[in-house]
Amino acid sequence: MEKIVALCKRRGFIYPGSEIYGGIAGFWDYGPLGVELKNNIKKQWWKSMVNQRDDVVGIDGSIIMNPKVWQASGHVEAFTDPLIECKKCHHRFRADHLVQNDSAAPEEAICPNCKERGQFTKPRKFNLLVKTYLGVVEGEQVEVFLRGEITQGAFVNFKNVLDSTRIKIPFGIAQIGKAFRNEITPGNFTYRSKEFEQMELEFFIKNNDKEGDRWFEYWKDQRMSWYCSLGLKKENLRFRKHEDHERAHYARFAEDIEY
Repeated sequence: MEKIVALCKRRGFIYPGSEIYGGIAGFWDYGPLGVELKNNIKKQWWKSMVNQRDDVVGIDGSIIMNPKVWQASGHVEAFTDPLIECKKCHHRFRADHLVQNDSAAPEEAICPNCKERGQFTKPRKFNLLVKTYLGVVEGEQVEVFLRGEITQGAFVNFKNVLDSTRIKIPFGIAQIGKAFRNEITPGNFTYRSKEFEQMELEFFIKNNDKEGDRWFEYWKDQRMSWYCSLGLKKENLRFRKHEDHERAHYARFAEDIEY
């Protein structure tokens, strides 16, 4: 991974964020080639997802929303990762990541930082939403969140889109935008960042399990075909079904396309 990061920096694809001031974990800047590559991917996605379809429209939702949105969606209560802290060095880690690398229970695992075993606190829930404050009068500022995902923009504008476009179910709302997550242990290059960009489609259907299963399989095929259209070989891609503990709190089932 270090060789890949060095190559990306040397060729002008990606630079560490705020590097001349010591950097900041989980943030990356896209260089001249990186921003062109990213923009090309976004253009291709938007073309295939919105421009070439008559059942999908686009929006551009705001990054900051009324805090009630995140309460209603369950993110304030359930958008969490299990956090444990080493009682010796006070470094914090995701409990489920330590379990992946150590067969012991989270509290008995070896600390990746100080190498001590059995020094962890019990896991507790850590909310990933990034908080900030709005208002001009000190003491009267309102606590708000930077969006943890871009999905909610489609949900809160569902009726607006119906009223202004006359589109009918089944239909989709697509958008591209920044999201923010206060990751416990950012790392793995750009694969676990605190600021990142998402390309997302919310597709609305009638409340019917059979219909839902059919559309789920349809969009799986569509996404696989799109990745192959970019030049990736299908034999290098696979679907991986999420385990129960991996799924988002609102998901009935989910699958990833992995390389």
